[in-house]
Amino acid sequence: MTMFRMSILTSRFPKVLKRSRAAQRIIGVDPGLASTGWGLVERAGNAVRYLAHGCINTKASLPQGERLFFIYRDFCRILEEWKPHLAAIETLYFGRNVSSAIPVAEARGVVLMTLAQSGIKVEEFRPNAVKQGVVGQASADKKQVQLMVKIILELKEEPHPQHAADALAMALCAARLPGGLLPRNL
Repeated sequence: MTMFRMSILTSRFPKVLKRSRAAQRIIGVDPGLASTGWGLVERAGNAVRYLAHGCINTKASLPQGERLFFIYRDFCRILEEWKPHLAAIETLYFGRNVSSAIPVAEARGVVLMTLAQSGIKVEEFRPNAVKQGVVGQASADKKQVQLMVKIILELKEEPHPQHAADALAMALCAARLPGGLLPRNL
């Protein structure tokens, strides 16, 4: 029955962190029916550090209800393992093709329901606000976002897949300091 694959890419930092009371784990989520990206950062004071990122992937050959269930099940596991304090997600955006936005909206609904069930506060960002916050330009393309996430989090390479990179960008936006400034690295 399980016809899906979940990929998790962990950081160079150990999973077990000495956490101060001020440390806050933030998960960014880029929902999609085929691939739901997630990325985790930890903010302590005015510093931020990369924790992990990955994607929950589902097969198109499965019934839609099963695909949504797999997203729910595996997102619950991620939340249970990492115990984030805050979540960041993009507002729903759809251009001309409304029919392609429906599966994204359904996956987004599953993610929001799971976060609510876990008691995790959610911050929502417009896609252009994420680009502005990370790249400094609202019209930035995905490759520029990926590169800036790599630079800001001091990663050895650009985060992949793209959905996970977008999720890390959202987490960085939620980690911003008062005044809109991004924190420095730990």
